[in-house]
Amino acid sequence: MSGASWNAGAVDEPGLCAIATRLATAAGEGGVIYLEGDLGAGKTTFARALLTSLGVGERVKSPTYSLIETYRAGALDAHHLDLYRIADAGELEWLGLADLWTPRALVLVEWPERGTGSLPPADLVVHFRHAGDRREVVAEPRSALGERLVGAIAVVPAKAGT
Repeated sequence: MSGASWNAGAVDEPGLCAIATRLATAAGEGGVIYLEGDLGAGKTTFARALLTSLGVGERVKSPTYSLIETYRAGALDAHHLDLYRIADAGELEWLGLADLWTPRALVLVEWPERGTGSLPPADLVVHFRHAGDRREVVAEPRSALGERLVGAIAVVPAKAGT
């Protein structure tokens, strides 16, 4: 299943955070969200804003070196993975990732292409691209849940933060 993509256009950091906040309103049921883009394109900023909006009260750290950070957001387990340092998806075996995919979990994955074959399919893929001092954000649903998530963020005006 794949619905229509949503393009926010080029947004500044407050616009990026506003999109993440809107997504949080629908992400309370969990799911798998891939965050794709080059270094510095806004993936971690987006994840931090989303997790904070879900009610994570502690400091949301980048999992670049730990590979995974887990938080509690109400009744939801939220797992933030950063696979940048992974050279081969086989390296993920020892992390016990299969234990993360529960019905009451939200899994955010930065650099998902490095975990191909070891990750569950995404409900939503959010693409980030540099656009000068802004970031272009495109959300692509990959499941019925992904379509609901896109519906939640689509109420943010295109060109948010301009």
